[in-house]
Amino acid sequence: MTQTDFSTAMWTLAGQGVVNGYAIGKAAVMGAAALEVAHYYIDAEAAEAECTRLHKAMDQAREDLELIAQQLPADAPLEIVPVLEVHRLLLDDPMLRLQSSAYITERLYNAEWALTTQGQNLAAQFEQIEDPYLRERSADIRQVIERVLLILNGQPAVQQELALHAEAQDGGLIVVARDISPADMLRLRKIRFSAFLTDLGGPTSHTAIVARSMNIPAIVGLGDLRRMVRDGDMLIVDGFKGVVIVNPPEAILQEYRKLRAEHLGQREQLAQLRDTPAVTLDGVSIQLEANIELPDEAQAAFEAGADGIGLFRSEFLFMGRSTLPTEQEQFEAYSTVVQAMQGRPVTIRTLDLGSDKTLDGEKTVATNPALGLRAVRYCLTRPELFKTQLRALLRASQFGLVRVLIPMISSMGEVKAVRHALELAEHSLRNEGVKGAFNYELGAMVEVPAIAIAIEPFAQNLDFLSIGTNDLIQYVLAVDRTDAEVAGLYDPMHPAVLRLIAHTINRAENYGKPVSVCGEMAGDAQLTNMLLGLGLRCFSMPASQIALVKQEVLKAHSVALRRKVAAALNRAERVDLQKLN
Repeated sequence: MTQTDFSTAMWTLAGQGVVNGYAIGKAAVMGAAALEVAHYYIDAEAAEAECTRLHKAMDQAREDLELIAQQLPADAPLEIVPVLEVHRLLLDDPMLRLQSSAYITERLYNAEWALTTQGQNLAAQFEQIEDPYLRERSADIRQVIERVLLILNGQPAVQQELALHAEAQDGGLIVVARDISPADMLRLRKIRFSAFLTDLGGPTSHTAIVARSMNIPAIVGLGDLRRMVRDGDMLIVDGFKGVVIVNPPEAILQEYRKLRAEHLGQREQLAQLRDTPAVTLDGVSIQLEANIELPDEAQAAFEAGADGIGLFRSEFLFMGRSTLPTEQEQFEAYSTVVQAMQGRPVTIRTLDLGSDKTLDGEKTVATNPALGLRAVRYCLTRPELFKTQLRALLRASQFGLVRVLIPMISSMGEVKAVRHALELAEHSLRNEGVKGAFNYELGAMVEVPAIAIAIEPFAQNLDFLSIGTNDLIQYVLAVDRTDAEVAGLYDPMHPAVLRLIAHTINRAENYGKPVSVCGEMAGDAQLTNMLLGLGLRCFSMPASQIALVKQEVLKAHSVALRRKVAAALNRAERVDLQKLN
């Protein structure tokens, strides 16, 4: 890869720490979706064999696409078929196949280098076209190139290589990337690494959220780190300060090894609170639940002492794969979580796609995806896909209470449409002979300001509410929560945000409906007193944060906090946390 040549002298770069902790290890620099390909020259006599290797990989990619097209489920989005056909045609295009081969025979590039070089040339040509539809085809070229590269390198082999590399390092592998998509994060979960660093992103971007669930130090918004760091550079990651130290001397390494050991010791002490009930000094019981992305995280949440699953982000079951999960696959995933929690409630959010999370083969074309066809809007336009998920959820509810959580609700019409979809799903299961009670409740995410402002009918007609502070703050303050350039404007302590949270909790209390917060605010121990003072009684967070938040709950007096917070909300300025903690 081509990178700026930096000396081995120590230097530092600051970003935004999104997961506290320390990590020491060597850098593994990644591209946007896969590891950077190797660039090397081959011997002239090896050119024919290298061309054959490239052509076999392209043929295999075409066969894979044809197989995917043949096995598409009946409820697959209609847009997938033409996309697959475009990708297949690109693989047969002489401009890609023959020119890539020419780079091998004439310039003696290795196959990966030749393919990416020609792919970049073609993508650049498409990006210059005035017609917007044709211009978008540059993305198809990149996706085709990535598919062939995975075949050339073998994705499982790459993962094994990374895992072996990580085991040889001091503390593990540290991933450095421009950005990491949620789908890439899922793949990275399978590899042992001790921290991740990205040029882009904010504290509530989905990559930061997944990093918290993995409980590894992470820093985002680092600007040009990926361009400046080289594979193998020794790194220190200070997640508390949001600082990366590159090529540190031995004295600083020793200092951070000590800090890391102390931090791990403190975490072990916190783990002793696992079986201690979360009760405030004035006797108020607080529910501390866990957020998860994948079914196998439920057991870890149970072992961390979670009172339930407050948010299972079901969209991660749909990502990083070429076909939609079947009803049976979803049922097995949901029922695994329900049974792992041994009677404790499980909240499963229905498919939340459309912003920075998309299905493979689908492309977000909205001008502003965060405000476009996403979440419940997306599901209601794809009734068969939605019905499949609802049927799976209903079947899983026969093993324990399932709280069905609908994201991005903004009107009572959407609530009624979801209820109708649930009725149709239940009716279809009964017609097929499914017996036994379906044990579920229906709730909505409070993340659109409209529902927070006019919360009364939603509190009346739903079984529970869950405040998604990540998006609520984004929409209230008009700040893109994934954009590092405006990260400083993303403020959970803004009076408007806190008043909406307080209003939602108070009105729900009037109707006897439980309210939780499942956004990143809930897992920030510095904000625990604030949320208790707003009247919150149910927090949902990464399992790794439960002990930290519980420690704050045990020291808190809820009545005193409610008085302090009520007084603070009457002022126009930002709330001062120092006066609450």
